Amino acid sequence: MGNLWGDRVVRPAARVRAWRPRLRGRGPRPGWRPRLPRTRRGRRRALRGAVLACVLALLPSAWLFVAAGDRVVAAERAPRAPVALVFGAGLWGEEPSPYLAHRLDTAAELYELGKVDAVLVSGDHGTRDYDEPTAMRRYLVDRGVPAGAVVRDYAGFDTWDSCVRAHRVFGVDRALLVSQGFHIRRALALCRAAGIDAYGVGVDEPRRGAWYYGGLREIPGAVKAAYDAAFTPAPRFLGPRERGVDEAVAAAR
Repeated sequence: MGNLWGDRVVRPAARVRAWRPRLRGRGPRPGWRPRLPRTRRGRRRALRGAVLACVLALLPSAWLFVAAGDRVVAAERAPRAPVALVFGAGLWGEEPSPYLAHRLDTAAELYELGKVDAVLVSGDHGTRDYDEPTAMRRYLVDRGVPAGAVVRDYAGFDTWDSCVRAHRVFGVDRALLVSQGFHIRRALALCRAAGIDAYGVGVDEPRRGAWYYGGLREIPGAVKAAYDAAFTPAPRFLGPRERGVDEAVAAAR
């Protein structure tokens, strides 16, 4: 059955063919490639632009190294501090991920060496079924850290939130930060920007795929860290002052 088109009947397929010329030339052609500059001056400008973009992208990472300075130390050489701050790194089921378990092992070592009196575990408890701080506390207690010495921060949704809440909610002024080497300098820069006199204890990891992936994530992470340090935004959830760290430190003395 045809459609009326002017003075003649055109079948639907013919109608599509009739419209096809109007659609030609729209959008990139198959196999289209951007044109590179043809002149030497144009190529030099493109190269300079690419180099400038790379420099700007790496500036925040360079700032992190400068801001951290010589404050990344081994566990046995760490100065004494009232509390160790451990950042969350995800769960596998109800257990800490391997990276998080290694952070907690280092925190337990700091406690055993007498470097800290308490451990503040900061992680994500954004849903009822995902409780990172409780899994972290259970792991430490199973490895000999007294339950009363482990304090949970349920709203450490990212590094900046953990640092701000440690200082403003839990009253932490001095701390040893515990994380992997690719992350510890960002944690140091952010906690110092949040008002904490901190040293970082880097956790050694094998240079495998996950390690390199974590390192790549630090490039955009450094950009966000520079923003957080410059503008000091409020954390996602601040909440009232809590006395858990004060009580744990007082009980140890």
